[in-house]
Amino acid sequence: MKLADIKGYTTGRSPSLQNDDAFITRFEKIPVQVFQSAAEGSVKVADHIVQLIHERKAAGKMVVLGLSTGSTPLKLYTELIRIHKEQGVSFANIITFNLDEYYPLDHDNQQSYNHFMWDRLFKHLDIKAENIHIPLGSIEQDDVAVFCKEYEKKIHDAGGIDIQLLGIGRTGHIGFNEPGSSYNSKTRLVSLDRVTRNDATESFNGQEHVPHFAITMGIGTIMAAKEIILMAWGEAKAPVLAKAAEGPVTDVIPSSYLQNHPNTTFIIDSSAAAELTRFKTPWKVGQCEWNDRMIRKAVLWLCFQTGKPLLKLTEKDYGDYGLSELSTSQVFSKINIKVFNDLQHTITGWPGGKPNVDDSTRPERALPFPKRVALFSPHPDDDVISMGGTFARLVEHGHDVHVAYQTSGSIAVSDDDAIRYLDFVRDYENIYNVDDPKAGQRFKETADFYKNRKKDNIEPVEMLALKAAIRRGEARASCRYIGLKEPNIHFLDLPFYETGTVKKALPGEDDVQIIMQFLRALRPHQIYAAGDLRDPHGTHRICIDIIIEALERMKADEWLKDCRIWLYRGAWQEWEIEMVDMAVPLSPEEVAIKRNAIFRHQSQKDGAMFMGSDKREFWQRAEERNKETAQLYDKLGMAEYEAIEVFVRYEVE
Repeated sequence: MKLADIKGYTTGRSPSLQNDDAFITRFEKIPVQVFQSAAEGSVKVADHIVQLIHERKAAGKMVVLGLSTGSTPLKLYTELIRIHKEQGVSFANIITFNLDEYYPLDHDNQQSYNHFMWDRLFKHLDIKAENIHIPLGSIEQDDVAVFCKEYEKKIHDAGGIDIQLLGIGRTGHIGFNEPGSSYNSKTRLVSLDRVTRNDATESFNGQEHVPHFAITMGIGTIMAAKEIILMAWGEAKAPVLAKAAEGPVTDVIPSSYLQNHPNTTFIIDSSAAAELTRFKTPWKVGQCEWNDRMIRKAVLWLCFQTGKPLLKLTEKDYGDYGLSELSTSQVFSKINIKVFNDLQHTITGWPGGKPNVDDSTRPERALPFPKRVALFSPHPDDDVISMGGTFARLVEHGHDVHVAYQTSGSIAVSDDDAIRYLDFVRDYENIYNVDDPKAGQRFKETADFYKNRKKDNIEPVEMLALKAAIRRGEARASCRYIGLKEPNIHFLDLPFYETGTVKKALPGEDDVQIIMQFLRALRPHQIYAAGDLRDPHGTHRICIDIIIEALERMKADEWLKDCRIWLYRGAWQEWEIEMVDMAVPLSPEEVAIKRNAIFRHQSQKDGAMFMGSDKREFWQRAEERNKETAQLYDKLGMAEYEAIEVFVRYEVE
């Protein structure tokens, strides 16, 4: 599978499905432009903004922009900064109004949107400070109503917003207009939905620190803009994006109100487009290119619609569900058998390849055996959470497995855990150094720091080192349990992650070089890596992008020509069966081994810091997900297994 298919999550999509085809896009009630990546879409939006700046400057007029925050506009702001610095475009004739701000929150707090905007955009441009407007999260509650009214007046006095930029939340909110917001609402104080607060957990270093309120432009304020551009990146946005673009207008999905705006465009990447009809079920909107992937996609969809296994589908089923084109182009019974065999051949108990057998229908080649294996893990637990059973199987079969933890995972260790481990060190020092006047001093200093620090403070290097040591110790314990030896455990500590705060740096050359050096030293026959694409700015996504960049640079290396790359998914989601290239079944005993390996990561149990909206522990999510995958294979007519881990093959282009 090529990078475009994996990133686009549109395997088998016909190249004839273009955005400007009114017939193909007829389910979409808002114009949707789909780009291969967030970077490409952001360049498109930046060019549009710059064009308006030039037009207004020539006419001696100002441009009024409505700006958003969060991860969605980051690449756009980076591109605007590049254009300003490299092309000399001036932003002096810009007036800006930000959508929202958390409340209550100090204006200079590192989690505030005021800090975000100055750090990520304003300080890099020649925009005038007096032309910048951001809601104040630090004003007294009694003054909020007056402030909001004045904010509306400032927008009106500026001539109204020319281009309003939006993201979309998982609840369908735009700005902080949560479900239930009225169509004519104005700038106001609102309560934040539980899902919205959960999504902000990492930024605030724990959900308990996320404010319960925000000041936001209203739906009516947004709808008054002359033009609206909503941007969305990543698979996590796909379900709600489809509802906003194709569903009914409803206050349950506030972004659906945009269907009533005369000049709104959705700019999204192909991952966010996954649930749109033309991508999810393209045979409903036009003729398809019936290659092997598209056939598997359609036939498995038909199985799940009818509740039938593969070999029980009938010609009538194909006709009843709009797949007559497929059944008339090929004999339906042969299609069923073809897809059945295709799926059956993904199943293997030998993820490293089985020696001395015919490997022509197996997902992994038999030779060489044993293989050198590089298993990349974004954090020090993703390896066992995502593919612990396969990991253990590779070790059991005698392969030379090397685990490379790309980041320290230090920010996911709670302050309480850090103090607990330091408390142990204090008692240990007291036992062996009873006369040492410094015994216990480090504990007191650390405990005082965590007790009094603000949550946006940068942690001292020593404290982060302590938290990283906790994660490393847990990772070693997990690997030992599986049977991996110490020399095969590698901690890469990629620089983009090690910033001292939850805010990460942009990945850079140093990150890529570390991966390249590791791979060239090992020269593996197999690479396993996390293919999570839900969050285009999350650690998992950055880690896989760094690996892909490294592989692209090394594609002329001789060892890479004999290397297969397998992508797993993390604790948040699983590959759809239509995309699977290798499925590794697990016995009940192997499920228990995986569970116990995950248990070694004690700092990530019992309500770990970044659980998201799913409150199940990571071992529970992984176990239930693997069992659900096995059940899907069973329903399709495959053999019945306790659990299955699945992988998608990636090919360097």
